[in-house]
Amino acid sequence: MGDKPLAGRSIVVTRPTGQADSLCAALAGLGAEVLRFPLLTISPVADPAPLAAVARRLADFSLVFFVSPNAVNFALDAMLPVAPWPSGVRVATVGKGSEAALAARGFDGVIAPQSGFDSESVLALPAFQPEAVAGRRILILRGDGGRDLLGDTLTARGARVEYLTCYRRSGPSGDPAPLVERARAGRLDALTLTSSEGVAHLLALPGVTALIGIPVFVPHPRIASAATAGGFARVIATGPGDRGLVDGLVTHFAVRNHNTYPG
Repeated sequence: MGDKPLAGRSIVVTRPTGQADSLCAALAGLGAEVLRFPLLTISPVADPAPLAAVARRLADFSLVFFVSPNAVNFALDAMLPVAPWPSGVRVATVGKGSEAALAARGFDGVIAPQSGFDSESVLALPAFQPEAVAGRRILILRGDGGRDLLGDTLTARGARVEYLTCYRRSGPSGDPAPLVERARAGRLDALTLTSSEGVAHLLALPGVTALIGIPVFVPHPRIASAATAGGFARVIATGPGDRGLVDGLVTHFAVRNHNTYPG
């Protein structure tokens, strides 16, 4: 296959619109046929007034944590026109995509784990230890819902935590029928699933039983558990982020190609 190790492979990317471009480009560059099917629809909050209000009192916080690139962009779009970011308020996040989103908005010195891409990794950082957060006010900007582990743990460590919703998540708006038809015809090679919430949305779609036998690639053990519990027969856990998914797909299909075409 040379430099196109995914040539001839049809791979479904389920990241939300606006977050899928880099993964799709990487897979296409390796020869894959990329099929986009966002399992989460991201939209602004109905009422931006709370974001405007918090923008006026950002100086009250020692630290603001953005849970995702969506949190970065939706929150800052609503907040920065109201008031400039106070120089003494530090920012933190998790994941390379979120770091890049903050850098694109002019933030440097972002606090983020360099290995691990979840709340547990964030909580292991020096800036989030009890002696660093006790008595401090921390704002967590996120979508509606989500895990409370970060805020609950910081509260237990003595911080005063406030959550604010800056975007809404809902299920897929696309028609799954083309994917189902391809799976039934044996023309679908892999699914990538990048959130436990997305797994739940996928399992609620009509005809999803046709996809159960397709190899599923997931970048986190929590998503792997959700996919396995949902009945997917072949769940392949990869390294974190887009790079982990790409490497996992290439390795998987390289082995299959070798076994199918020996020598």
